[in-house]
Parts: sequence; C-alpha cells; structure tokens
Amino acid sequence: MNIMASTEHTVSIDKEATVGAGSQTLMRGLDVLEAIARETMSLPQLADHLELTKSTTHRLASALVERGYLAFTPRAGYRLGPKLLELGALAHIQADLIQIAREHLEALSASTEDTVHLGILEGDYALYLDKRPGRRRITISSQVGDRQPLTSTGLGKALMLDHSPAYWRERFEADQAGGSHPADWDVWVARMHSYVEAGRAFDLEENEDQIRCVAAPVRDAKNSIVGAISVSSAAQYMSDDRMDELSNTVREVANAVSRDIGWIGNQIKK
Repeated sequence: MNIMASTEHTVSIDKEATVGAGSQTLMRGLDVLEAIARETMSLPQLADHLELTKSTTHRLASALVERGYLAFTPRAGYRLGPKLLELGALAHIQADLIQIAREHLEALSASTEDTVHLGILEGDYALYLDKRPGRRRITISSQVGDRQPLTSTGLGKALMLDHSPAYWRERFEADQAGGSHPADWDVWVARMHSYVEAGRAFDLEENEDQIRCVAAPVRDAKNSIVGAISVSSAAQYMSDDRMDELSNTVREVANAVSRDIGWIGNQIKK
C-alpha cells in the first residue's frame, strides 16, 4: 500500500514538473520581451539582466526573433520586433471598436429583441468580439472569442464584401473542405454579388440550423472594412420580408459605428 502511494505521488510530481517547465519557459520568454521593451540589449546584457546563462538567453531570444516578436541588429543587440507592433495595433483597434460599438449594439439588440454580434476579420476567419443577447428565448451557440468560417456566416460575408471573387472562391473551397454546410458555388457567389450591391449580407441557416442573420460592414476613415455587425435570430422570426426590413436598420447601425471611428462615406448604401 505504501509502495502504491509512493508511485502515485511520483507520477503526480512528474506531471507537475512537466507543466511547470513549460510555464517557466513561457514566463522567461515574457521576461525577455519586458526587458527589451525598456531598452535595446546585447546578448550578454540581456543574460545578466535576466540572471540566466548566455546559452539559455540566446535560445529564448532566437525563438522570439524567429516569430517576429524580437529583432536583432549586429553590434546593437535585440529590440522589439514587427510582430509586437502588429499585435499592439490589433489590440488597440479591437479595444476601441468594442468600446465604441457597445452602445450601438445594445440599442440594436433592444429594438430588434434579437442577438447582436460584432466581429472582425482575423486571418481567414470571422472573430467574434462582442455579443449582446436578445430578449427572445433562443439559444445561439456563438461565443465571444469564437472564430467562425467566413463563407457560412453573415458576419464573415459582410467582412468579405470588398474582397475579390478569387478570394471568395478560395475561402469557399477551404470552408467546404473544412466541414461547412454544403453549398453550391454558383448559388453562393451569385448571392455574394447581390450582397455587395446591397451593402449587407445574409446567413440563411448556413452556419447553424434554424438560425438566420443580417450583417453589415463597419468601415474606417479610409473606407476599409474593419469589422461587421449582425442581427441573428431563429428562422421563425426571420422571414425573407423581415430580413429585408432589417437590412436598412443593420446598415444604419453599422454606419453609425463607422462614423464614430472616422468614416465619412455615404450614410446608407442602397
């Protein structure tokens, strides 16, 4: 019995040690970034600052250089890399967009009684930044932080309205291969062209059974699409006529958010 307890205790320690090693490496990597954020350092300076060996410091710094989080200049040393500038800009945009859009989203959810989403393009997916629940007793599976396919979601299509048909085709084929709701390319692309003309997009139960949505893009001062807003509800509350009626409303709200971040384009695209 004592032997078994000892064995179990050893296994537990080994697992903790494995997790701890990974966490320690991560924390050391963050220590490197924080040190370089204060000033450019050579390898010996960085090792001394972190109280690590030169070999360990070089391994950590080299990995960060490879991923773009640090940059290295001979005789000057390590400095922050372009990846951090990119992430910082994205974090700033996301934080500002969520804060600016929140009041508009809440008002839209209250007036429609439906669930409202805010999302942006992240890579080749729609990233959900915010969600305002509606008053109807409907469960919509989306969560803040979800990354959803572009071609089967209203948000995703709205985010792609300015992209080329070649990009649409690429994403369509990738999403279909990835398990999106089966769709016919000719039908899908014809709808996309109509969405571009209308300045908004629909999800016709393509991403979630019995759920439909109307979405419209949010634009910045350069008239570039930087996000999208959608109203989602059960198909029983989303007849074709109501989706047409909601189109103006969703576009208006998306344009209001756009104006708040500097857009000066047309008030409503029809």
